[in-house]
Amino acid sequence: MGMKCLSDSGLIEAYIKAKELELDPNFIQLLEVELKRRSISIHLDETQKKQNG
Repeated sequence: MGMKCLSDSGLIEAYIKAKELELDPNFIQLLEVELKRRSISIHLDETQKKQNG
């Protein structure tokens, strides 16, 4: 089953939250692989992240 049952918006939300919470890099990499497989591109603004966090 894997991440195929996860909607695109759910995948994006999970990825952003995982980055915010600095979760395990291997988990983040799995999300990135799935994003790439679906041809979804996300560019997080690091300066905004630093200001908010």
